[in-house]
Amino acid sequence: MVGAAPHLSIRPGIQLQLTPQLQQALRLLQLSSLELQQEVQQRVLDNPFLELEEAEATAPSTPEKEAVSADISSDSEFNTPDNQSESAQEAPELEALSWEGDSLSAFDWDDAPPGPAPANADSEQALPHDFTASAPSLQAHLQEQASNLRLAPAERAALEFLIGNLLDNGYLDGDLPELAHALLPEVATEAETPSAAETRQTLMHHLQLALGLLQSMEPAGIGARNVAECLRLQLRHAWAQEAQPAHADHALYQLALALCEQPLPLLARKDVRTLAQHCAAPPERIALALRWIGQLEPNPARRFAAIAQARLIPDVLVRPSGQGLQVQLNPEVLPRLNVHALYAQALRGQRSHASYAGLHSQLQEARWYVKNLAQRFDTILRVAQAIVQEQAGFFKHGPVAMRPLVLREVAQALDLHTSTISRTVNGKYMATPQGTFEFSYFFSSGVQTDTGGSTSSTAVQTVIAQLIAAENPKKPLSDAKIADLLAAQGIECARRTVAKYREALNIPATSLRKTV
Repeated sequence: MVGAAPHLSIRPGIQLQLTPQLQQALRLLQLSSLELQQEVQQRVLDNPFLELEEAEATAPSTPEKEAVSADISSDSEFNTPDNQSESAQEAPELEALSWEGDSLSAFDWDDAPPGPAPANADSEQALPHDFTASAPSLQAHLQEQASNLRLAPAERAALEFLIGNLLDNGYLDGDLPELAHALLPEVATEAETPSAAETRQTLMHHLQLALGLLQSMEPAGIGARNVAECLRLQLRHAWAQEAQPAHADHALYQLALALCEQPLPLLARKDVRTLAQHCAAPPERIALALRWIGQLEPNPARRFAAIAQARLIPDVLVRPSGQGLQVQLNPEVLPRLNVHALYAQALRGQRSHASYAGLHSQLQEARWYVKNLAQRFDTILRVAQAIVQEQAGFFKHGPVAMRPLVLREVAQALDLHTSTISRTVNGKYMATPQGTFEFSYFFSSGVQTDTGGSTSSTAVQTVIAQLIAAENPKKPLSDAKIADLLAAQGIECARRTVAKYREALNIPATSLRKTV
């Protein structure tokens, strides 16, 4: 059998291929501010034609810098002009760009970079990171109390050792035998000499005394080994601090101590019936004791927790301006990146030498990189302007006025692809009068209303939170009841949807919100 003869055929087709410049622009667009900063620093190290100005440098550009410019088109996602001439390929200097997007009549789009905040700004304008904790640490607070005690050197050393072994939440890291073994690891517990046993016994005695002193210090509950012990210590501290113990309910105090010995899940669920059976007490007394326990702090070192110094720098600033809003890029995230003019001019006269081909390639990459950075920030600004215009109700009335918005709507309004909008909103933040939010916060699905319209899921979650905040703690609203209340307001929301939104808000179920 003879096989078919091979043959060639031509089939016309169209295949989309991304140029290296477009791939780089897409990659830069999806980076966050921190990732972009690291990326720019690395690029400056790798490419000698890129130079990064210091933030303090505010002088105008000098002849040593190459005057670069580019025409950023707003009717296409990324402008990739043909390589016709050297000057046409030159990229813009970021700080020289005039960020002028399409003007929208509903708002005052002012793209001028904001000036520095005044020194006497109102405290309401201050950012949360400006109020980092200035109080001493937990160890320093306890050391100060220990310095006022008259202790023998061995007892003071044991107390300082226990203070040094406290966890961040105020609990002791390990039991006393474990801590004693950490101090005397060379002593065997099975076959130890009489002198070693005496040393261990003396050490345990000092540690027990030090633990009693530590647990008597402020804050109450410090030095506990578990949650039950922490609650008991706080109850004893509260009972000792009672102004008139004769008028206090000692039986209730004993019942509260007994409840601390019960399984914690029963206390968390406030299972009055089961706890009443275990403690042989009336449910009314159990409810009173639970109310007392509910006022205690399971994390005694909470107020000494160090506040992280991390600062969230928004990419876009939205501020009130006249009758509208002012939307502008945050100057703090704009890298002051240039193409080194002296190096570029020196290389310009060496085009005919093949040995300089690598340097010419690096110069071209530097120009494209600066241009893609400019395109990135222009796209971010345009998307932010579109979001503010679409969510005008949010900026006036808060989350309850949020409207449904999907990426496709913004993409159509800006004549961009949906994937471009997705890259833009990922990891970018906007500082607004309502707070600082990620771009993706303003996009949400819709929930049907009885009028045939729709409202955003964010607005529905806000209404659910408001209903729960106003509920009677003794008779909290069930998910079904919340669904009925939403229906009365014209919002069609099933019980399971209410439960999903409630869990997204980190609000516990009805049984856990009930106050006995």
